[in-house]
Amino acid sequence: MSKTDAPNKKPKKKKKSSVYPVIGWREWVGLPDFGVDKIKVKVDTGARTSALHAHRITKFTKDNATYVRFFVHPTQRKKKPEIECTALVVDEREVKNSGGKATKRFVIRTQIKVGDATWPIELTLTNRDEMGFRMLLGRQAVRRRFLVDPGRSYATKKR
Repeated sequence: MSKTDAPNKKPKKKKKSSVYPVIGWREWVGLPDFGVDKIKVKVDTGARTSALHAHRITKFTKDNATYVRFFVHPTQRKKKPEIECTALVVDEREVKNSGGKATKRFVIRTQIKVGDATWPIELTLTNRDEMGFRMLLGRQAVRRRFLVDPGRSYATKKR
């Protein structure tokens, strides 16, 4: 059968190309509200919420609102620098870790900077000392903003 004998078929619609920039499975990001210029994150679309390594977490009340004071070590495997941070608590949630164990965590909202983009995200505070990355960037934070290419690392410019 020749092309001219082929039955009339509707041409397939071309898929729109993505307008989202690409990030890799690990990236450098900033947390400007806390004065953290760069922190290495693991992008984990399997995790719903993002998590930040924090220690010495102290809850306190100010103007009838709940806040937390905590300390961050932004550099992997190093105790210095240590940055003191304060944030309004937006929630306390049960979160399952990678081993399936549920723990109650404080949830805060802060700005994140990835490449040239800055937007607010929710972060849970937890001790990630034993983990390879000080921060986990979950799917809610990257949803409708980026495509994640698991075969790439540091697709955005290094901070």
